[in-house]
Amino acid sequence: QVQLVESGGGLVQAGGSLRLSCAASGRTFSTYAMGWFRQAPGKEREFVSAIDWTGSRTYYADSVKGRFTITRDNAKKTVYLQMNSLKVEDTAVYSCAVKRPAFSAISTARNEYDYWGQGTQVTVSS
Repeated sequence: QVQLVESGGGLVQAGGSLRLSCAASGRTFSTYAMGWFRQAPGKEREFVSAIDWTGSRTYYADSVKGRFTITRDNAKKTVYLQMNSLKVEDTAVYSCAVKRPAFSAISTARNEYDYWGQGTQVTVSS
């Protein structure tokens, strides 16, 4: 079983930056693909970014491409989401998730992720 804890959210002005962290428990973290999703009020949870278990392959939603960067530190069992040039429409609860099985390819489909964190609120003001 994997437990995930997100941090780093907050209130920022449009154009600003935030760095989200997702700390994981479990010995097999380094073998799992990881994803970030977000959910705004009244909207469905949507894919933001994903990274494979090696950290060498990443994927982004078109809405964040060029502004967000996903990375991971397997030694620290942590995945990061660096968010730059934030926009009001980026306001949402951001959650990280684990995709099993081990060594699997990344995915944008939320139903392919097994474990989820509780989320961290990101609010971008105009």
